[in-house]
Amino acid sequence: MDKVTDIKKSPPKKLKKAVTPAKRKISHRDYMGKEQSEHFRQILQAWKIELMKEVDRTVHHMQDDASNFPDPNDRASQEEEFALELRTRDRERKLIAKIDESISHMDSGDYGYCEICGIEIGAKRLEARPTATLCIDCKTLDEIKEHNLG
Repeated sequence: MDKVTDIKKSPPKKLKKAVTPAKRKISHRDYMGKEQSEHFRQILQAWKIELMKEVDRTVHHMQDDASNFPDPNDRASQEEEFALELRTRDRERKLIAKIDESISHMDSGDYGYCEICGIEIGAKRLEARPTATLCIDCKTLDEIKEHNLG
C-alpha cells in the first residue's frame, strides 16, 4: 500500500532546488520583471506537474487495489484508506486551481501584488508560498479577523 502524502502549502524542497532563487537583490524597479516572473512561473509549473503525477498515482493505486474483501474489517480499512486518499487529492485539486490562478495573474501582470492593498507581496514570501495573493500585513489582518469571528 502506498503511504498517503500530506498536502503541502509550499512546493516540495526538491522543486525549490530545481529552480533556484535569484542570488542578487531585487530592486523595486525590477520587481516582477520578466526574469523574476519567469522564475516563479517555472516554480508553479513544476509544482503543478508534481501534483498531477500524484493524482495519476492515486487513480492507478485505487484501481489496482480495488478488491472486494469478504471480511468487513478489511473492507472498512480499505474504504478508510481510499477516503483519506480522496480527501488528500481534493486538497491537491484545490491547490492546482490556485496554481492555475497564480499563472493567470502572472499573464495579466497582477502576480506578486496584494489583492487587497496592491503593494508588492515580496519575493521572499513568494519563494515560500508561490500562490500567495496577500501581502504579509493583509494576511495577518485576515487571520486575526478570522480568529476573532470564528
